[in-house]
Amino acid sequence: MNCREMWPNFEHAGYSVRPVRMGPRRVDMGVCVVEKSDSAGDVTTRHKIADRSEGADADAEGPRLVGQSGPAASPQEDADARTAEEADASPADAPPADAPPADAPPADEKPRRRASRTRRVLLATLALLALGLLMVSGFAWWAVRHYTGKVDRISGVFPTNVPAADQPSAAAGGQTFLLVGVDSRSDLPTTGRDAKAPEWTYGAQRSDTMMLVHLPADHSGAYVVSLPRDAWVSIPGHGKAKLNAAFSWGGPPLLIDTVQRLTKVKVDHLAVIDWDGFKKLTDSVGGVDLVEDGTKRHMNGTQALTYVRERHHLARGDFDRTHRQQYFLKTLLAKVMRPSTFTNPVHGAEVLDDLTAAVSVDDTLGDSDLRNLLWDNKSVRPGDMVFMNAPAKGTDTISGQSVVLLDDKAGADLWRSMREDAVDVYLNSHDADLLGSTTP
Repeated sequence: MNCREMWPNFEHAGYSVRPVRMGPRRVDMGVCVVEKSDSAGDVTTRHKIADRSEGADADAEGPRLVGQSGPAASPQEDADARTAEEADASPADAPPADAPPADAPPADEKPRRRASRTRRVLLATLALLALGLLMVSGFAWWAVRHYTGKVDRISGVFPTNVPAADQPSAAAGGQTFLLVGVDSRSDLPTTGRDAKAPEWTYGAQRSDTMMLVHLPADHSGAYVVSLPRDAWVSIPGHGKAKLNAAFSWGGPPLLIDTVQRLTKVKVDHLAVIDWDGFKKLTDSVGGVDLVEDGTKRHMNGTQALTYVRERHHLARGDFDRTHRQQYFLKTLLAKVMRPSTFTNPVHGAEVLDDLTAAVSVDDTLGDSDLRNLLWDNKSVRPGDMVFMNAPAKGTDTISGQSVVLLDDKAGADLWRSMREDAVDVYLNSHDADLLGSTTP
């Protein structure tokens, strides 16, 4: 029985009960003092009783008297008695000054409580992190779904009624896109969501830029091959002519048919952008920094358009021009994919909106296909992309026209490697006209 439990036993007789404590931390010494006072408040009787709250027989034995009762002492004697009570305790029995209070939890309980608190904080932190990731991934997924759904689709882009002998076989792996930049000679946009003029009108548009983009099955990068607009090729139903005439005469179907017969590479999808979309997209990212004649220049959409269309003052003419187009595309992609582009969500949304508004793709490339394409190639960066020109022998003049003569033999090896999803092998064994090997 401890001092608190003793209180009811003595209260009815006018006694008070208090524990004896020692030291600066007032350590309970396991002894209770029972006192009785007169009407004036002076103590008349005092007993010291051992606290028997510990031990199996404590309750059976009850409180054990360790002091004597007697008349009350003077105030000075009372103080001396209190001092003596504390002095009676054996130094060997007294706890050290830094000992925990008698009612403190066991020594190993504090680490357990700290560990428990640490676990609770860690779990709460992980829960908040998981929530944040879900919110970010949820927003990212919403953005992907939202913007892929806003891309304009073009119907009927693939050729029909093509003889079986001229139909290319599917590639051994990966996908191949035909990227086309259109010179529409129109003041109205012809591609993208904001198109006001038709994508193709007979004789009104020419494909000023044409690139075969091969994405390998292992999603390790991309291979971009520029086809010269002035390449002298066979156009089905029209005989020999410049390659860009195919789009002018028959739109996307005739251009795809011409490229497939030339390369024997199956075009899986088509993407088209006209110069209006080109300028908007460049301005959307705040322009690009390009090196021209050894000097870095910051160019807006209009200036960049002039840069990529120039060829008459370039040492290699159309070959340097296509390298300029590749250089611009690589620089633009690097800026779009830079994390700072999306630091400001509003600006990031504007860039994505302008990007998806500027481009049109074939209608066989559905929203889910676009999402899968983005997901599969999420790790590809501009540095993983290889840009090159199609193999060519040089230039010539035919029927008063300046044309590019393609190298059929070297080209056959390149196109075969694309069909076999082995362009990396081709590059290891052939000299290619790569971007960077010449200064655009």
